[in-house]
Amino acid sequence: MISRAFLFGLNRTEVKGLDGFLDLLDRRRDVEGRKRGLITVSNHVSILDDPLIWGTLPLSYQWSPNDLRWSLGAHDILFKNNFGQTLPTRRLAYSPHGGPFQPTMVQTIRLLSEGPFFHTHHPPSTADRSLSSPDITDPFSSPHLTFSTDGVDTFPAPSAYRSRRHSWVHVFSEGKVHQSREKSIRYFKWGVARLILEAEPMPDIVPMWIEGTDQIMHESRQFPRFVPRPLKDVSVTFGEQVDTEKTFGDLRRQWKALRSKDENASAEGKELEVGILPDWLKYGKEAVELRKECTRRIREEVLKVRRQRGLPDEDPKAGLVETWRREGNAREGKMEDGTWVRDV
Repeated sequence: MISRAFLFGLNRTEVKGLDGFLDLLDRRRDVEGRKRGLITVSNHVSILDDPLIWGTLPLSYQWSPNDLRWSLGAHDILFKNNFGQTLPTRRLAYSPHGGPFQPTMVQTIRLLSEGPFFHTHHPPSTADRSLSSPDITDPFSSPHLTFSTDGVDTFPAPSAYRSRRHSWVHVFSEGKVHQSREKSIRYFKWGVARLILEAEPMPDIVPMWIEGTDQIMHESRQFPRFVPRPLKDVSVTFGEQVDTEKTFGDLRRQWKALRSKDENASAEGKELEVGILPDWLKYGKEAVELRKECTRRIREEVLKVRRQRGLPDEDPKAGLVETWRREGNAREGKMEDGTWVRDV
């Protein structure tokens, strides 16, 4: 409600493609009737992108927790206090527990899938029974309803609840706020590829494009830095729902073939649990190449929405990790190429 009031009351906000996206949300309102999860993916131009962009949704879509998006937020920034439907994500640059195979990614994959999932595989080493802790146990079935990002901390495991099955997850696949005059986007990280390849069944996907929120909270802003700047032009564009079978179907079939090799080779022939991978499916060449291609394709879907905004095609090299070494060695702030980055 606050985000909506700020967007439309104190700024000039344009929303494109909203009707089609609302139709999709309407079809998902019955939790028991959902057949698959939903991924929205966009560029990331401001620390206020989430939750600000969701102020574009009518108020009637902002009340039920089962209908709201889940997002991934930096563990050491957003989780000093509870931050709504946000999953605690470890950043590999700051924690050895980060990366695309951390426990939070298992939770995210399972949120998109047919749940509930009672065994998290990542419980804290010692249960915390204090009243402030979510470390609880169901007295009837005794499954663990929490997970840990590092073996010590404790968070509720949302995938353990049936009401969270086939959830909606939004991802900023650049992994950083990126502000540039050309409105370019960085390379995408592999986490989104895991969501697309491993969630069961394949989720629906809607790409998005955000403009103008960088002017509300630009990384070059001076005192008072914590105050959003109003009276800006903001645009949020919802792209068309991706034909997932046409775009990712071949990659999913290759992924399932890889998984079946491991299942057939195991002594018991047991099927791998959703989100749980052996090392060779994490780091093996075939698995890595599949994630690279999947990430390239989802980035292209976001670029299609960018083109709808009338922006010129980017340099084809912009999607490569190597290209962004031109930013220099700084992790955030003003880069050597003139862009501004915030590692959140």
